[in-house]
Amino acid sequence: MSSHATPVPMTSSACGPLTGTAEVPGDKSISHRSLILGAMCVGETTITGLLEGDDVLDTAKAMQAFGAEVSNHGGGNWSVHGVGVGGFAEPDGVIDCGNSGTGVRLIMGSMATCPITATFTGDASLNGRPMARVTDPLALFGAQSVGRKGGRLPMTIVGAVDPVPVRYVVPVPSAQVKSAVLLAGLNAPGKTVVIEAEATRDHTERMLAGFGAEITVEDTDEGRVITLTGQPELRAQHVEVPRDPSSAAFPVCAALIVPGSDVLVPGIGLNPTRAGLFTTLREMGADLTYENERIEGGEPVADLRAKFSPRMKGIDVPPTRAASMIDEYPVLSVVAAFAEGQTMMRGVKELRVKESDRIDAMAKGLRANGIDVDEGPDWWAVHGLGHGNVPGGATCASQLDHRIAMSFMILGMASNAPVGVDDGSPITTSFPIFETLMEQLGAKVTKGVL
Repeated sequence: MSSHATPVPMTSSACGPLTGTAEVPGDKSISHRSLILGAMCVGETTITGLLEGDDVLDTAKAMQAFGAEVSNHGGGNWSVHGVGVGGFAEPDGVIDCGNSGTGVRLIMGSMATCPITATFTGDASLNGRPMARVTDPLALFGAQSVGRKGGRLPMTIVGAVDPVPVRYVVPVPSAQVKSAVLLAGLNAPGKTVVIEAEATRDHTERMLAGFGAEITVEDTDEGRVITLTGQPELRAQHVEVPRDPSSAAFPVCAALIVPGSDVLVPGIGLNPTRAGLFTTLREMGADLTYENERIEGGEPVADLRAKFSPRMKGIDVPPTRAASMIDEYPVLSVVAAFAEGQTMMRGVKELRVKESDRIDAMAKGLRANGIDVDEGPDWWAVHGLGHGNVPGGATCASQLDHRIAMSFMILGMASNAPVGVDDGSPITTSFPIFETLMEQLGAKVTKGVL
């Protein structure tokens, strides 16, 4: 089992204007998928801009364990010699996915229709997260799973020897579940159909098409219907990974709340299924502009310029937008604390089952720092105090969750007293250069307790 390292307390204090260019890492979602799809091709897939955070590195190790040849050429340049659809070999040991819910669910899907058995584990946070939402649809293909009580890791998946295609209606908006089913469908004969009531990030569909799979997407009265023809021969590709909008969220949000700030975040993917946060911030009155809008690798991209915005207002975030910004609600709640009035966030029960219960973690930390928060099973509301009125001064529990830790570090940059987290070490799972990058912009982030 993966063990968690020694806690690394961190403290963030008010600072002068944040200025300069924030070169954030590559997109985590696309990085995971490029390694997995590369492993399911015949030939060599090359990747530039791969996010080299712990989560993605664990996926790279997993693809090696299944028989692919994965090479790191330095500077975010990688290559994968794949084994073809259905060509995964049975791994010799346990597959440790660390902290990565995306990694483990996508990898389970990719091997579930291969005639092999694999056991998965992770750190304490991942081993507490429910996996039934993935293993239930994988069972329809003929895969079997045995795990801990409540469908939790460690878990063994016995892949289907004679997989059958599946028609599956996703019960809760989740790109991870959708992607797991589609990856499983690659090695099932006939057509696998996934139906989602609300569109979630569509990187898997775009990338499957790019790698040569026969896949169609249509909007119907039933919802978004994705049809994949199984057992294709995927073609090796060159993948240029755009920069991660979920990572861009942190320097953008910091610039909006720190007086005098002007920060440029170049090359950010603005796929409409991912860019909900930036739309929301602009609706709140943020001085956030898109420069040099362009298309790269089939994905819309722009340079984001964020400037201090002292007169932001709380809004009701449409529940239909939740899927496009689910990972960004924690840092949005920080911005909401500095806005005037209430920011209401509905349709977000998915936040309850992320690396932590993110609603609970943020609510407790914000309250400790003087901000009123109301919450329910699938909603929460932050009562903003306006610029200059957020007390701060408390140490928050990160709950082994990288986005919780980073969000509270952003809070401390503009609050009246410093803000701490009990453990900032999980930040390396998705944004290993977070501390360095924010310090280069002018932030005061230090190791140690308040």
